[in-house]
Amino acid sequence: MLSDSGATTPGHSCPLWSFREDVAIESTEDGGLNILTRWGEVLIDRPAPAIVDSVHRMTLGPVALTNVTDLDWTDLYEVFHRVPGCVVRSLGLQDSTTPLLSATPMSPQGLFELPKVAAEQSIRLSRFAFLRESGNEMLLESPLSHHRVVLHRPLASWVVGSLGRSTSSVEVARGINVPEPLVAEIVAYLVATNMVVFDDETDEAVAARFDEDTDQALAGWSPHDLLFHSRSRMGRHDNPVGAGYSGAERFEPLPAVKAPPVGPRFPLHRPDLADPAASEMSLSEAIERRRSVREFADEAPSARQLGDLLYRSARVRSLTEAAGAGLVPYTVSERPYPSAGSLYELDLYLTVDRSADLPRGIYHYDPDGHALTLINDKPTHTDELLDNAMVQTGARRRPPALITMTARMGRLSWVYDGISYATTLKHVGVLQQTLYLVATVLGLAPCALAMGDNEIATVAFGLDYPAEVSVGEFVVGLPAEHREQGSQES
Repeated sequence: MLSDSGATTPGHSCPLWSFREDVAIESTEDGGLNILTRWGEVLIDRPAPAIVDSVHRMTLGPVALTNVTDLDWTDLYEVFHRVPGCVVRSLGLQDSTTPLLSATPMSPQGLFELPKVAAEQSIRLSRFAFLRESGNEMLLESPLSHHRVVLHRPLASWVVGSLGRSTSSVEVARGINVPEPLVAEIVAYLVATNMVVFDDETDEAVAARFDEDTDQALAGWSPHDLLFHSRSRMGRHDNPVGAGYSGAERFEPLPAVKAPPVGPRFPLHRPDLADPAASEMSLSEAIERRRSVREFADEAPSARQLGDLLYRSARVRSLTEAAGAGLVPYTVSERPYPSAGSLYELDLYLTVDRSADLPRGIYHYDPDGHALTLINDKPTHTDELLDNAMVQTGARRRPPALITMTARMGRLSWVYDGISYATTLKHVGVLQQTLYLVATVLGLAPCALAMGDNEIATVAFGLDYPAEVSVGEFVVGLPAEHREQGSQES
């Protein structure tokens, strides 16, 4: 097994060291070193010549430091300790210039220490680890790790591919016909980066048990959810995040409002917001009275009531020009609910089951013109969408109307790096809350749904997947105790 002092296994592998590509070294006038990292600058005061030699070598790529004259490993690791998250640990072969793999830290918490894993010890790929292609190489990543592991050569990928079940270094070596010491060294790097888990029990008669399978803190997370969480916030990755406008380098901005589709158009009622009736209920009262309603009256909301709901919740108030980071101007809008950067990527589709003055079918809502366009009157598609909503609410009858929110992801990804989809889900939440409060004021019966069917929506709405995807659902009707009352309409 490798040790951190730079020892090698004869005829097989050797440890290599390098800095992340974004690390730079500057020499000071008094013989010191200034190490510039993405997380700050560190001054090393008058280091020994061997340290200076090692540090400069590491900026050139993975290198072996075992031949550096008079190198004090304790002093070198003291330097590494002062620049956490900057040292890349690679495993190379003595007869090759290309490493087998590299463990690249992605945060200052990316500490690396090689463990001791016995040859017969049970090992397995973590259920949270995933493999993907990047730059013609394979990357192994995990939301539980502060590293990403680059698999430079097929041999490393063979080892990873053998770890889909409980096994051992001996079994893997036998299966891929590779010397066991080399497999053990690869496994040690994978364990050090939390890509591979192992069982402390070495008794073959006892079934392997891995801590991540019984950890209550992990039990509530699916691999996809935890990965999404870790990558949509800072701290466990080094991907670009925030308003970087990276999409502007390749694409034109999408229009602020989706062009109304072709079809029969139904202009909607525009309420007078200066009318005292619009403010009869206070915000506090609307919040306190808000409820999710899952059983509706036989009577359905009128086009006027639906128009009131959409106008107060989602219409375009204004369109203006904006420019970010000196880029070409692009259009943003103002609407009743908040949206990051005023980009408003959400579109609304209304599926009507029953209404006195709207034909049954599927409509697109034009928030600028405040009108509905009938885009699909096929009963099968309408039935599928409404049946799914009925199941979601646990009702015995289809809801009168279903509002489906879709996202034109290019509106956000053109500006925001790494957080576009997470931001969209937040927008869904604030729009649902806005719909809830407005519906409560209007005397309607609202209910947000936990999920919808992405494929049904794609076909029924004629979406260009994945440029536009369904992201949220909301049903609306009249409360079951509703009776004919003029106060139900504004």
